Amino acid sequence: MPADSDTPAPTPTPGATRVRRLGIAMAAVAVVLVAAWGAFALVYQAPSPWRWPLLAAWLAVAVAVLASLRPGRARGPGRIAPAVGGIALLMLLGWWQTLTPSHARLWADDVARLLEADVDGSRVTLRNVRDFDWRSDDDYSVRWETRAYDLDRLVSADLILSYWMGPHIAHTLVSFGFDDGRQLVFSLEIRKERDEAFSAVGGFFREFETVLVAADEHDIVRVRSNVRGEDVYLYRLDVPPAQLREVFLGYLDEAARIRRQPRFYNTLTSNCTTIVFELARRIAPTLPLDYRLLLSGHFDGYAYDHEGLVPGYDLATLRAAGRITARARAFDGPAAEFPHAIRRGVPGVATAGAAP
Repeated sequence: MPADSDTPAPTPTPGATRVRRLGIAMAAVAVVLVAAWGAFALVYQAPSPWRWPLLAAWLAVAVAVLASLRPGRARGPGRIAPAVGGIALLMLLGWWQTLTPSHARLWADDVARLLEADVDGSRVTLRNVRDFDWRSDDDYSVRWETRAYDLDRLVSADLILSYWMGPHIAHTLVSFGFDDGRQLVFSLEIRKERDEAFSAVGGFFREFETVLVAADEHDIVRVRSNVRGEDVYLYRLDVPPAQLREVFLGYLDEAARIRRQPRFYNTLTSNCTTIVFELARRIAPTLPLDYRLLLSGHFDGYAYDHEGLVPGYDLATLRAAGRITARARAFDGPAAEFPHAIRRGVPGVATAGAAP
């Protein structure tokens, strides 16, 4: 006998109701996260004439999908919204995959050239080493040089952290020292176009390409401390000469990879700190992942905890002695003397053979 159409539906048990509510909540969170990612992707990458209409349409679809999750909305129009949302997401992902990095853009002067290296045994010739003379962020003398280095004379490496956005975020650089007093700094940076400015959020959404800069300290350290008003710290790394050579060559390998194949900068996975971590793992493969790789302002603590800094001092002492900001701002002499001036009093420098 057919069931009576007026028979009420079974009442869900309390357990089933909780499971259903949890499922709806998790689906809603997923929709919100996907909607937020898509919105930022459109804001940072959609072509200008279509950016805001596409953003409005994307958010409207997201709201409709969220509304369809409410009990009683899974019928009629509410059944269509998830399908429309799925199609919109597939279209967005398809468009996202069309975004490709390039070396052929109108670059800002300070990232206009790519580092090139020739290695012949212990002798390294570097082309496009940056040595700008900065008077302000918009007033500088452009100078790119070809320099030769003997890796048998490589004696030290220093970790440099330059704080530009509070105590938790710093730009990470590594400076290599030679026994003739010269220093060479490597820095993985965003490759800005002439009309662009750095955006940490934009770095998640393929707004910038990546560039590896090799530069003189009087350029790349001084522009941060003296011109941009950043707070700069320098720490002597505890790395033996053979491993120094390996890390130095690792930077050159990275420069060659970037030159062969452009790639996007990523604030989380491919940035100024992760490259230091990846090269350090060549020496110590068991180094663990850590939140301080993202909160780079605390990377000195990570290096200290894993015995990467000069031994014999606590971290507070290393930080206090390694704060070079005042010494950099007070410096008024020949560019070649800048590395010596900023290292005065830094623990481990004298014992490593660098100039006092």
